[in-house]
Amino acid sequence: MSNDHPLLSIRSITRRFGGLVAVDGVSFDVRPGEIFGLIGPNGAGKTTLFNVITGLIPPSSGELTFADVAITRRAPFRIARRGIGRTFQNIRLFSDLSALENVQIAQHIHERSSTLAQVLGLPSARRDDRRTRARAMELLELVGLAGRASEIAGNFAYGDQRRLEIARALALEPQLLLLDEPAAGMNSSEKHELSAFIRQLRDQFDLTVLLIEHHVPLVMGLCDRIAVLEFGKLIALGDPASVRNDPAVIQAYLGDE
Repeated sequence: MSNDHPLLSIRSITRRFGGLVAVDGVSFDVRPGEIFGLIGPNGAGKTTLFNVITGLIPPSSGELTFADVAITRRAPFRIARRGIGRTFQNIRLFSDLSALENVQIAQHIHERSSTLAQVLGLPSARRDDRRTRARAMELLELVGLAGRASEIAGNFAYGDQRRLEIARALALEPQLLLLDEPAAGMNSSEKHELSAFIRQLRDQFDLTVLLIEHHVPLVMGLCDRIAVLEFGKLIALGDPASVRNDPAVIQAYLGDE
């Protein structure tokens, strides 16, 4: 797939909740290998759009295509298996399980052995267990948590839970990684480190990244292209320089940034 050919196509996506239109006819493409930012004021519809893309909620209308396959209204596990991983605005770890177990669970979507083989403890299941454990340790090493693999996730500090959630998303072996406010609660130094880390992930895993972020300077310095939502509508789309100087964007953020 060439960089000119979209990996993810969003076409006229609308999502209504009763009389509220949370996402209103949004269309844009995300190209392979790019870091794409989705910004907008609170209530703009950003997380709702993420939830539609990943199948957590169906769109009221519109179409989604990922790697030339229609994924509109597919179940979340089928979308994940196809190659879309995500983190959440409100962290959703298994807080009573260890860091290692959290990452291993995500890999079960790709396991080759059957449930019966696992119950019977057959060699194929044991091989899968060894493989998932080794892979989970690699990912924990990547996010700097390998030394805490056996610790309960609920005891981790907020920033470490964010990193663990990224490791779990990577365990799905995604082509497209959706990050929902990954810099929330971080100081300036941590945000700078996060930007470098996201670039490293993109390059190391040949990923495409779509991220929601409220810290506009981080987005402007990190992303190849940016889409701006306001009240569910797409009001700007382009490279950081053109978006930064767009009058509609300046108006939307007036008093915010």
